[in-house]
Amino acid sequence: MHNNMLQLFMETHPSLVGCRDQMAVALALLAEFFTRGNKLLVCGNGGSAADAEHIVGELMKGFLLRRVLPSEARGRLAAVDAELGSYLGAKLQQTLPAIALTGHLALSTAVANDNGGDLPFAQQVWGYGVADDVFWGISTSGNSRSVLLAAIAAKAKGLHVLGMTGAKGGQLASLADVCICAPSDETFEVQEHHVAIYHFLCAALERLAFPE
Repeated sequence: MHNNMLQLFMETHPSLVGCRDQMAVALALLAEFFTRGNKLLVCGNGGSAADAEHIVGELMKGFLLRRVLPSEARGRLAAVDAELGSYLGAKLQQTLPAIALTGHLALSTAVANDNGGDLPFAQQVWGYGVADDVFWGISTSGNSRSVLLAAIAAKAKGLHVLGMTGAKGGQLASLADVCICAPSDETFEVQEHHVAIYHFLCAALERLAFPE
């Protein structure tokens, strides 16, 4: 199933054929650890911060599928409150748990002010991360210091590290378990490739997790 979805994607995105193997490994990694009940922590700066938020938006609710709650979950909600629980059961969706480290304004500014402007992502990884979670760092250059520090914190806590960069990979590629290196060094082109890549990964993960 993985291979069929990836093959269809490559047929419509031939410029990303060189990323095929990296994407296959990333998809397998994310699928395995979501299946185990782990979560994703994701971050980046600037446009990559927007991409981090976008990824979480696609994972935490229905993307291409409705992700209806199973009857057992709907029943537990209704047992708490017949009216409001039934409303929740009809409206809530199944999720792939993910946190964007780019928000949390009070925390991020406190860390930046008190400890260092390059530390907000690393501090959150240290606080939220548990072994076998996945850290997804996005940096078009592969050398964004705040993302690198977060990746080091992630590896020290036993998280799996996924990188998404431009063609050169930078230092992030050497830290990552797998790094998807988009085929450009021009920032806006790298970001355009990144959108296509993460939309594929989110859609594929959704179909694998919620096949019905």
